[in-house]
Amino acid sequence: MKQIDRMPKSIVKALRYIKQDGPKDKLDTIQQLLQQAIEIRKQEGTR
Repeated sequence: MKQIDRMPKSIVKALRYIKQDGPKDKLDTIQQLLQQAIEIRKQEGTR
C-alpha cells in the first residue's frame, strides 16, 4: 500500500492539484502556505 493511500482525501486532492493542475507561478505561494500551516501545527504540540 502506498503512503498516500493512507492520507485523508483532502490531502490526496491537494497533492493531485499541485501535481497536475497547479499553475507553476502559484507553487511558491502554495509551498509557503503549507509550510506555515505545518510549523503552526508543530508549535501547538501534540493532541
